[in-house]
Amino acid sequence: MNHLVSVSATEKITLEFPNLFNGTEITYTRGFELFGQISIFWYGILIASGILIAYVYATFRCEKVFGLPKGRFFDVVFASVIGGFLGARIYYCVFTTLDPNSSTKYDFITTFTKIHDGGLAIYGGIIGALLVGFIMCKIRKLNFFATCDIAALGFLIGQTIGRWGNFINQEAFGSECDKDWLFAMKGTVIGETPVHPCFLYESAWCLLGFILLHFYSKKLRSFDGEIMLLYLSWYGLGRFFIEGNRSDSLMAGSLKISQIVAAVCFICGITLFIVFKIITKKKNIPLYLNTERSKELIAKEKQDELDAKAKREAKKNKKAPSILEDNAQPAPRPVEKTADNPETEEDTSDDTSTDDTSETVEPASDDTSTDDTSETVEPASDDTSTDDTEKTVEPASDDTSADDTSEEE
Repeated sequence: MNHLVSVSATEKITLEFPNLFNGTEITYTRGFELFGQISIFWYGILIASGILIAYVYATFRCEKVFGLPKGRFFDVVFASVIGGFLGARIYYCVFTTLDPNSSTKYDFITTFTKIHDGGLAIYGGIIGALLVGFIMCKIRKLNFFATCDIAALGFLIGQTIGRWGNFINQEAFGSECDKDWLFAMKGTVIGETPVHPCFLYESAWCLLGFILLHFYSKKLRSFDGEIMLLYLSWYGLGRFFIEGNRSDSLMAGSLKISQIVAAVCFICGITLFIVFKIITKKKNIPLYLNTERSKELIAKEKQDELDAKAKREAKKNKKAPSILEDNAQPAPRPVEKTADNPETEEDTSDDTSTDDTSETVEPASDDTSTDDTSETVEPASDDTSTDDTEKTVEPASDDTSADDTSEEE
């Protein structure tokens, strides 16, 4: 997106295709208002939808086709989306400021504070996403080139859908075209002069590229980074010609910046594709998908998911202590006094005290005192007192008592 048109989100505008289906005219608004204050534009919704659909597609293929664990891949995507928006904004503001034909100038602060005026550039978005993605791949220990391959397919999905935001805003259109051209369009913002719908050309080009690279990645991909190089080549080729027809391009003097970048992407992409294709075949370098490192990361992530699931199930099935369990002792029921039985409470207390005494005192007296007495007293009395009595007492008592008795008698 190069700029937002100066109409409100709820103001109705008209877009007309004079030669399509015997004349087609559409009246719509560029968005809607939330709570009567916040303007929501369809352009933003379309971009968000493109990103979401691209991520869902990548999630289904990142593990099986590219050997990337889903959890780590999500971390890279999340950070790269932020980096892509920042890159798209900075790229646009820098080259708009450097353009001598532009009346709009940005500094560091207005680059971010005047975002409501619009201004995003797709090449800046790609650069920002790749830079942040490279850093995140290092942090999350993923193969950067394999990640680039799945990201390239996501870029094509996002661009195919996102370009229809330019259709809503009536921007990214081309130069004047023949009035009999099938896709000639004019509208409230465009004017009454028929122009080329460049957004439509680019959207169709990206959709075709996605279909071709999707099937190519299934069986023909031979090295990591190959799909990214083919994406840069394919998109660069189409963008070079489409950009040549646009009327709102970022300029560097008399040259269109995006056209220059597109040419560089095409030449570098094709050259590197051929070089790495030859090197991979000669050295028999395996895809990251087939390496032990990829298999270990995927297995580890699946095990972590199983452990987390088991932990959640255990926590869910864990029961709190209940007073109704077998080992729980219910509180004693209070006994009410009645006129017929006034001693109920006293009897209960007697029974309780008697039972407690029998249970605690009797075992102690039977087991302990009896055993201790028999083991310590009896041996001493048998061996010592008995012998001493026989040897000392009995002879004395026999002689003395007999004599005393006979004398007294």
